[in-house]
Amino acid sequence: MPERTGGSRFGLLVAIFGSARLAHALTTAGIGAAAGAFFLQRTLGWAGYLAAIVVALALMLLSFLARHEEVAWRALLPVSLLLFLVWAAASLVWSSYQWATVGGLAYLMAFTLVGLFVAISRDTIQIVRAFGDVLRVVLALSLGIEIFSGILIDMPLPFLGVHGNLGVLGPISGIEPSRDQLGLVAIVGAISFATEHRTRSVPRLTSVLSLILAGICIVLTQSPVIAFGAVVVAIAAAVIYLVRRVRADRRQLWQFIILGLASLAAVALFLARGPVITLFNASGTLDYRVDLWRQVIAFATQNGLQGWGWIGRWQADVPPFSALSATPERPTDSALNAFLDVWLQLGFVGVVVFVGMVGLAFSRSWLLAGARRSVVFAWPAASLVALIIVSLAESSILSEFGWMTFVICCTKASQELSWRTALRTVPRESPAGDGVVGG
Repeated sequence: MPERTGGSRFGLLVAIFGSARLAHALTTAGIGAAAGAFFLQRTLGWAGYLAAIVVALALMLLSFLARHEEVAWRALLPVSLLLFLVWAAASLVWSSYQWATVGGLAYLMAFTLVGLFVAISRDTIQIVRAFGDVLRVVLALSLGIEIFSGILIDMPLPFLGVHGNLGVLGPISGIEPSRDQLGLVAIVGAISFATEHRTRSVPRLTSVLSLILAGICIVLTQSPVIAFGAVVVAIAAAVIYLVRRVRADRRQLWQFIILGLASLAAVALFLARGPVITLFNASGTLDYRVDLWRQVIAFATQNGLQGWGWIGRWQADVPPFSALSATPERPTDSALNAFLDVWLQLGFVGVVVFVGMVGLAFSRSWLLAGARRSVVFAWPAASLVALIIVSLAESSILSEFGWMTFVICCTKASQELSWRTALRTVPRESPAGDGVVGG
């Protein structure tokens, strides 16, 4: 009898932790913890926030162990992602701020594990729906707090970094640390809401109102970076839409044509950068960033090959980051450019690995978006476009929401498509779980 009782209890625990409902709840909680990191840190404190992350990771581990036979083991961890993590960990050897590096690595790994859990335990459509549910709340709460601060009480909320600018139509940052971060969340939200609309995953009214909410937040950020990013994402979405309608035997040719046109467009934008900057009213923003980038490059070249050591978010009391600020009045916790940030922290080797990792993830996602029948496969490609564009003027892709979203997109693309066969074979259709409607 005791053995039976023990076995039944074990079976009950496996059933509880292996349930799809718990996996869905943990997915939602993980995305929420990343998207609302700044708000949760300010309300719970760092100790409370980190404790919540640790508890969530423990539950995710138990859920994974209970469902290990069901998860997709193919390409569980992309090699390029693993190389980046290994090099970041190796920087502990030469870092002159080793305790800060340990903390930065632990924080990076926490959101890596969250992203991996989401990617391997949920289908793509389920991931999109989870992003949609979470980002609706984040954007609505952001707008609600801005209404409260800027209109109802007409005063700032310093502990949340809310300046109460809604009365003059922005810029707003909501529950995010900056307007650019709110804009990135709104763009990924818009991509998720549009995918929900196309797949009919939620009622039509919900998806339409969600898209309007995301659009309002994008406009009210008054961010040239986000405005440019939104335009590029819209163009990318239109190109994906057209590629999906090309005959399969001609699709590869058109992919190379699109690559050539995109390269020409990038060159044209660089040559016409003056008018483009004027169009997006970005001269002040660019001047601020250029001043900071010059300082970052000066420090990065001192340890050009291996970098200073991983830290993630800059810490104001840790050299050389304590000396890096474009102006004393506008301190920053990043290089405002992910590629320069990686160069500073992980050196030229880190940049090569990072560019290769991002390039592989985007290439795989783009090919899947054009080849697969379900429109849900366009979500990773469009989300990566947003992350990459914003990473040119922010370092959001290296931490919290940006990093978790990248890990999810990178892992899902690696599961579905091998780079060795991407250009010579059309990937087979996935199981019904990645179809039009998911649980």
